[in-house]
Amino acid sequence: MLAHHTLSILGIVVALVLGESGTEVNAVLFGSEITNPLLQMRWFLRETGHYHSFTGDVVDFLFVALFTGVRIGVGACLLFCEMVSPTPKWFVKVGGVAMYVVSWCFMFSIWRFAWRKSIKKYHTWRSRWSEEWQLRLNGHLKTH
Repeated sequence: MLAHHTLSILGIVVALVLGESGTEVNAVLFGSEITNPLLQMRWFLRETGHYHSFTGDVVDFLFVALFTGVRIGVGACLLFCEMVSPTPKWFVKVGGVAMYVVSWCFMFSIWRFAWRKSIKKYHTWRSRWSEEWQLRLNGHLKTH
């Protein structure tokens, strides 16, 4: 998180000092911050005790989908355009690559979180389904 914010600040400063590459910096900042409302919604849901609900699941799904689509998918297209363009200076390109690497670091962490949450939900569903099935079969829950 510190690297993300440091690179963002450096990008803004470089764009202001040079008077160029503002479009690239703004695109990166927009892509970096577009998932922020969902991140804040997760925090509010946790604080109010509503995170472990259908709403929490929807917010998590949208966060992962938006992060993957924008920061990784669209980010790759923007990075490619920046790298092949002769206009941005070399250090602006290095900054773009650095921000994209930071996004991938976040992405691995987010995918790991999503995988763990999905597996936990699946096991909960399997357990509940198994108990309901046993109850339907003989009217008694299995106790071993």
